[in-house]
Amino acid sequence: MNIDTRPGSSRMRLRGLIRKEFLQIVRDPSSIAIAFLMPIFLLLLFGYGVSLDSEHIPLALVVEQPNSDTADFTAEFDHSKYFVPFYYASTLEAEQAMMAGRVNAIVVLRHDFSRTSRRSDGAAIQLIVNGVDANTGRIISGYVQGAWGSWLAHAAQKRGQELQVPVQMQQRVWFNSELRSRNFLVPGLVAVIMTLIGSLLTAMVMSREWERGTMEALLVTPLSMREVIIGKLLPYFILGMGGLVLAVGMSLFLFEVPLRGSLWVLFSASALFLIAALSMGLLISTVARSQFVAGLIALIATFLPAFLLSGFIFDIGSMPTMVQVITHIVAARYYVAILQTVFLAGNVWSVILPNALALVLLATIFLGLTWRNARKRLE
Repeated sequence: MNIDTRPGSSRMRLRGLIRKEFLQIVRDPSSIAIAFLMPIFLLLLFGYGVSLDSEHIPLALVVEQPNSDTADFTAEFDHSKYFVPFYYASTLEAEQAMMAGRVNAIVVLRHDFSRTSRRSDGAAIQLIVNGVDANTGRIISGYVQGAWGSWLAHAAQKRGQELQVPVQMQQRVWFNSELRSRNFLVPGLVAVIMTLIGSLLTAMVMSREWERGTMEALLVTPLSMREVIIGKLLPYFILGMGGLVLAVGMSLFLFEVPLRGSLWVLFSASALFLIAALSMGLLISTVARSQFVAGLIALIATFLPAFLLSGFIFDIGSMPTMVQVITHIVAARYYVAILQTVFLAGNVWSVILPNALALVLLATIFLGLTWRNARKRLE
């Protein structure tokens, strides 16, 4: 069929297709639910459910010879929000409690605690940690070392002495001084959620057209393939950006994640990412024959890689080399890096620009493959 190439005809056809898509969205509100209800549900679920912080850790305390020094030290645990101390008469009883899973660590204050705590070469306490969960084990070890150092400094001050340690460390934590895991988890969650929303919006809607046979009817109209792709992307891009505004608002006001960069950088990068995610959905829709299959492919091809391979939870640098190579085709990897930087560090262009360019490249590849597959399928 010859396509009308008169001036303004392309804009008119595109306007008509976009209007048709908006009417379709209003008549079938499932797209609105995906764009607006899914980020609320997932952010509440993961934002409150996923945390790498540890509080109220059950801890066994064994005091071999109680005195004023041991009472002073154990008070550090009694008044800590991180521990729930349980006192045992012997190390054997405490070990049995840890074997039964009632406590996660044991602190033993030896019989010569008062004397050895005043010596730099003495081992006044013993710490035994349940290492089944390595992350929790490291956190407990750090907390106990902090309590021990705090008590030593306090005890030296009471004696009118200066605490003697071989090396003094001046510690300073950048970007997330409170060490709240939620501060870096929530921006990563936004990326994962937008990956799912973006791919589902176009994959399900386009596959519905294929399923009902209306896609072929659409493609035999005077619309060019470029106009079809733009007309399908634009309405769902607007919907996706609405969902993104909602997710960013929840991150700032509900989870109190600081935003140190600018909003326009955040939304510009998000627009690039959303185009890549929607393009991925369009690509899925060109190979899926039904909405069910499209949904499954979208989950497997976008959500799971975004969750596992984006650096959202697991450090990419610690993965095997082959897996690290695979992460380069996961768009969420670049978006997570941008979001965590903009939220916690600010507009760091050396991080933002390379990742933004990678998103542009991926979006271009996905759109090119979609255009090619759609034409091939129609033929």
